[in-house]
Order: sequence, then C-alpha cells, then structure tokens
Amino acid sequence: QVQLVESGGGSVQAGGSLKLSCAASGPVTNRYCMAWFRQTPGKEREGVASLHLLAGRTYYVDSVKGRFTISRDNAKNTLYLQMHNLEPEDTAMYYCAAGGTGACTLAAYNLSQSYDYWGQGTQVTVSS
Repeated sequence: QVQLVESGGGSVQAGGSLKLSCAASGPVTNRYCMAWFRQTPGKEREGVASLHLLAGRTYYVDSVKGRFTISRDNAKNTLYLQMHNLEPEDTAMYYCAAGGTGACTLAAYNLSQSYDYWGQGTQVTVSS
C-alpha cells in the first residue's frame, strides 16, 4: 500500500522559512507527478506546486512563485517544499500528493482529482 507521510510543519513568524518533507513508501509506480496542496477550514484544497519526477518540470501557483521551491531526493524517495518569506496567508494544512504523469500539466497540476494518493497533512502557521 502506498503511503505518503508529511513532516516539517510548524509555527513561524512572517518572513520566516520552513521546509516540508513527504516520505513515500510502497508501490509508488508510474506516479510520476508529485505535488503539494494546502487547505484552510471552509476552503477548497489549493494546489501549491507540482514536480514531474522524470522531466523535472515544475508548476507553482502565482501566490508562491519566487518564495517556494519544490524538489525531490530520489535516493531518499522524499519530496520537499522549501518555503521562504512566509506570509500569514500561507497558514494552512499542507498535503503531499502523487499522481500519474498527466497530472503534471498546467491545466491539471492544481486539481485534487488529478492525484491518486495523499498524505495526512502537516500544519503550517504563520503569525504576523
């Protein structure tokens, strides 16, 4: 069974940094697109960034461009989200997701239905 386990969340002040990790285990085969989503209570889950594991192609939502970087350590089978210059608006539960290669397109990367596997989430809280 595929498992995605996020870690690295926490509480920081505005302007601070955090690095989220997502460790993947199990038969994650042909799931070449991995992504980070975030969600706040009462709102839909928002796609933040995606990474095509073979092509290296990335997509970011406009609000995080220049501040967040998605990457992967293949040896550790771990996905990362490095977040700098955090803003209170970044406060959310952050989720890791894995999907087929078709998820990593401009039209699909930020759609929850593009992904098959999800982690349990890690909370990020940014105070002003």
